[in-house]
Amino acid sequence: MGQGLWRIARNQQLQHQGYSGQGYLTREQGRRIPANNVSNTSHRKQAQGGIDIYHLLKTRKSKEQEGFINLEMLPPELSFTILSYLNATDLCLASCVWQDLANDELLWQGLCKSTWGHCSIYNKNPPLGFSFRKLYMQLDEGSLTFNANPDEGVNYFMSKGILDDSPKEIAKFIFCTRTLNWKKLRIYLDERRDVLDDLVTLHNFRNQFLPNALREFFRHIHAPEERGEYLETLITKFSHRFCACNPDLMRELGLSPDAVYVLCYSLILLSIDLTSPHVKNKMSKREFIRNTRRAAQNISEDFVGHLYDNIYLIGHVAA
Repeated sequence: MGQGLWRIARNQQLQHQGYSGQGYLTREQGRRIPANNVSNTSHRKQAQGGIDIYHLLKTRKSKEQEGFINLEMLPPELSFTILSYLNATDLCLASCVWQDLANDELLWQGLCKSTWGHCSIYNKNPPLGFSFRKLYMQLDEGSLTFNANPDEGVNYFMSKGILDDSPKEIAKFIFCTRTLNWKKLRIYLDERRDVLDDLVTLHNFRNQFLPNALREFFRHIHAPEERGEYLETLITKFSHRFCACNPDLMRELGLSPDAVYVLCYSLILLSIDLTSPHVKNKMSKREFIRNTRRAAQNISEDFVGHLYDNIYLIGHVAA
């Protein structure tokens, strides 16, 4: 960009001094150049200095005159690739122009699986008259229903044959879906502990640092806003799952599910302390190590110090 500005300034300077394609001209010779020659010379030099901009504007103008590219004139593979970047609304609009292309089942199948990663119906033989476009509308309707009333939403999915009446299938659906309201989902999981159990087992915390694993856990299963029995249940289930995923690490550090439970609670309290604007006197690293090792004496000081550094640098584990 700096070189481009330099060229423009240099061209203007040379034009002012009477520079032409053959070299420098004296002021006397410069005055003899007819007005049209000066205009042509100026235009030619500007074109030399800004040739990219000139051609860009010319090309853009010609494209505007030509209109949009007709996707039906392109190879089908290229047309489908272009349409695959559209969302459902834009794909419906595109179907008004390119009906055969935009209504292709592969496009709608990709939209369904990119938004709802797991449904029981994906693994079944499709019934007569099945359409992924219709399935997308049903999944969208069911998600909106779930966000208003979770029980009614799950019943809707089951009535349409989208989900099987199984805690494991419901858990997989929740784990692979990001369109569900987390507040409604929290209420549903608090009531359906069988679904919660299967949802926890879907997490793989192998070789993950404890605070990072806890963040991933709370991204899928949101923590309650207040302490209580449900939060204790979540931390307990997480602790057992973390230990099950990292048996070698647990033996090396001498940690048990109860010790991990204490560490998780300490990390949550530390997160609140360090991130809350209402807490003026923040907990120091020395205080955190001392308080944590009181509750779990077998934990090494270095390991607890690394936990503090992680929260201090990265932030809340349940944000």
